[in-house]
Amino acid sequence: MTQRRPATDDEAKALASSLRLRILRICLGEPHTNKEIAEILGRDPASVLHHTRTLVRTGFLEAQEERRGARGAREIPYLATRKSWRLEVPALDRTMLETFLEELALVPAADVDSTRMGLRLSPGDMDEFRSRLSGLLEEFAERPSDLAEPAWSFFMVLHPDPNHPHPNRPEPEEPGEPDVPTGSRGPSNGPASTR
Repeated sequence: MTQRRPATDDEAKALASSLRLRILRICLGEPHTNKEIAEILGRDPASVLHHTRTLVRTGFLEAQEERRGARGAREIPYLATRKSWRLEVPALDRTMLETFLEELALVPAADVDSTRMGLRLSPGDMDEFRSRLSGLLEEFAERPSDLAEPAWSFFMVLHPDPNHPHPNRPEPEEPGEPDVPTGSRGPSNGPASTR
């Protein structure tokens, strides 16, 4: 299993933006210049540059060898370092959900494979479920990337079912607020990465 450490305040702030999470995904396994990132996002390169620099400064993106673009312009491609996969980041779940929904809106419905299910599991069975899911994610995350193959995105959310409250689980203090601090992975510390 990947050893994770708590994110610093600067690292957590850098990941608290759905735009920055999308930049990391764009640069995962394949370097892109700021201009290319901006084109993929449909944004102005100047506004994207601030976010790119923040990700570089905090170690989530790494500048690659400088190259010459059109008309000899200096270009610096950036590659995601996969650092986010090795961090515990409080309050990241909502940002990850927003990022996922933004990306999902760009994919044709026919290309989306989704599942929703409810489970009733003992605490021990839930620990096993989390552990096995975490192990499967770790196994595939450790495989080498082949840029010739299609890129896929995976998002998973596991939460207590609010439609079936359990007497041993405390009620949230305010409606819509999670029982567990946002970003917490509970006792399993399983992956919830931006990768």
